[in-house]
Amino acid sequence: MPIVNFEQYQKMLNRAKEGQFAYPAINITTTDTLNAAIEGFAKAKSDGIIQVSTGGGAHASGNLKDMVLGSIILAEQAHRIAAKYDINIALHTDHCQTDKINSFMVPLIEETTRRRKAGLPNLFNSHMYDGSAVSMEENLKHSVELLKLCTENDIILEVEAGVVGGEEDGVNAEHVGKEKLYTTPEDMLKVYEALSQVKGGRYMFAATFGNVHGVYKPGNVVLKPTILKEGQDAVVAKYGKEASFWLVFHGGSGSSVAEIHETLEYGVVKMNIDTDTQYAFTRPVVDHMFVNYDKVLKVEGEVGVKGLYDPRAWLKAARTGMANRIVEACETLKSAGKTVKL
Repeated sequence: MPIVNFEQYQKMLNRAKEGQFAYPAINITTTDTLNAAIEGFAKAKSDGIIQVSTGGGAHASGNLKDMVLGSIILAEQAHRIAAKYDINIALHTDHCQTDKINSFMVPLIEETTRRRKAGLPNLFNSHMYDGSAVSMEENLKHSVELLKLCTENDIILEVEAGVVGGEEDGVNAEHVGKEKLYTTPEDMLKVYEALSQVKGGRYMFAATFGNVHGVYKPGNVVLKPTILKEGQDAVVAKYGKEASFWLVFHGGSGSSVAEIHETLEYGVVKMNIDTDTQYAFTRPVVDHMFVNYDKVLKVEGEVGVKGLYDPRAWLKAARTGMANRIVEACETLKSAGKTVKL
C-alpha cells in the first residue's frame, strides 16, 4: 500500500489506543535499514512507523552531510517500496532539537507543501519536535507554532515534555537530574492546554517516565509507567475522555515485557526502537566476517571469495537480522497480525 495519508494515520493511532497495542517506530539510516524495516513489518503482518533522525538524514546523504536531502531521499524510497507491500506504513522524523527547527523540520514541511501543490502526497506523515533542552514555556511556544504549521499541511506533530536520559544521535542527557526524567501531571495538563488551542491540530506526546536512550542491563533503568496513567487521568478528569493523549515511548531498550505492556494500558501507541535494531543489523555482519575471515580477506596472497566479500552477501544477512528483531518488537507491542486496509 502507499504510505498512509493524514486520515489513515489517525485511524492507525486510534486503533492502537483502543486495542491497547503500539506500533514499533524504527529508525533508519540507509536503504538497507529501510528495506529491513518494511520487510520486518510485512513478515509480522503489522502496520508500522519508519523514522529518520537528523543524524540519520545526514548519513544518508553521504559526505554532503545534508540532513534534509538525506531524509528526502530515504522518504522517497519508502514511498516507492511501501507501495509494493500489503501493510500500512507511516513516515516520521525523530528528535528535532530547538536549534534545528529551521534547518531540519521547517525545510521538510516546506517540501511537503511543495509536493501538495503539485498534487503529490505528503513526504512525511509526522515530525517530532524535541524541546526537552529548553524551559517548558519555550518548549510549548515552539510546539504551538510548529503544530500550526503542521496542521496547515495535514501533518501530525510529536512533542516531548521532560527529558529522556542517556545518549542518542549525538545528543547527551546522561547527566540530567533524575527529577527531569519524570513528566508530572501538571506538565501534561500544560501540554494539553497549550496545544488544544490549535484548531484541528493532531499530535502525539512523548511523556517521560524514567526512559533512557541506549542499552542497559536489566535493572539499570527505573521506569515508572504509572506516571503515564496519572497524567492521562489528570487531563481526562479536567477536560474529558477526548483529551486523552496518543503517547509515545522513547528509550525502551532493556525494558521488561511487563513494563512495556503496562504502558499500552495507559495510551502508548508508538514505541521508538533504534539501539536494538542497530545491534540486530550489525551482529550478522560480525558473524559473517568471523566465520569467513580468510574468504572476505585476501590472506597470504590468496584471492578470497568474491561471493562472500560482495557487500550484498553480508548486507542481506544484516537486513534479515534487523527484520527478525522488528518481528519480535511487533509481537511484544501486540501489533503483529493486526494490519487492516484503512
